[in-house]
Amino acid sequence: MADHIEESKEKSESLMDKISDKIHGHDDSSSSSSSDSDNEKHEKPSSPSSVKSAINRLFGRQKPVHKVLGGGKPADVFLWRNKKISAGVLGGATAAWVLFELLEYHLLTLVCHGLILTLAILFLWSNASTFINKSAPHIPVVSLPEKPVLEFVSALRIQINCALSVLRDIASGRDIKKFLSVIAGLWVLSIVGSWCNFMTLFYIAFVLLHTLPVLYEKYEDQVDSFGEKAMHEFKKQYAVFDAKVLSKIPRGPLKDKKFL
Repeated sequence: MADHIEESKEKSESLMDKISDKIHGHDDSSSSSSSDSDNEKHEKPSSPSSVKSAINRLFGRQKPVHKVLGGGKPADVFLWRNKKISAGVLGGATAAWVLFELLEYHLLTLVCHGLILTLAILFLWSNASTFINKSAPHIPVVSLPEKPVLEFVSALRIQINCALSVLRDIASGRDIKKFLSVIAGLWVLSIVGSWCNFMTLFYIAFVLLHTLPVLYEKYEDQVDSFGEKAMHEFKKQYAVFDAKVLSKIPRGPLKDKKFL
């Protein structure tokens, strides 16, 4: 009888231990789940970098603006990393535009007058140095190195060949979208060329190259957001135009390109 009572006590104690263990386990799981939910709440706000990465960059850009412009000193000038140099380059271009466009000074006349003035000063200085007991001017030997000239000509040749290849593909009638883009670009360029001459057009492009990149780098998020909306609307309108017009135009025969 006593043994039966002890066994019942042991069973009741073991049952109480199991119940307590289950209660503690439930508390631990609930506390861990609550802590996980709290951590998720704290980690929910996304960082600015993740927000920036979610924005589609203009023209599918993946690199910074400095790298897109080629990096190095030219990119530093375009992005005004050194304000004195950038201001000097822009000021020199403005002075040249005023000299040739507003004052109507011709390039050949300017070069000839500059050479006449320089040669006259050096000639008089060289002959007068014997009378005034001063050393003659040191005229450095100037020569063009062969390697940079050949590299420039080779790079220019590659770019010209690429442009000719693109024009050939466009004229073959294989890509209507590219054809219309080039025609529209040339038409706009012809209109702009009728408003001003080549010198003014070159100066406008030079000024835009020194102002637009730095402004875009400063406000790139706003510009990219607007550009994404504009590109989405353009693709939508182009799809309608393609379905109604372009799809009905017969295209040239497609041939496989040969890669050398």
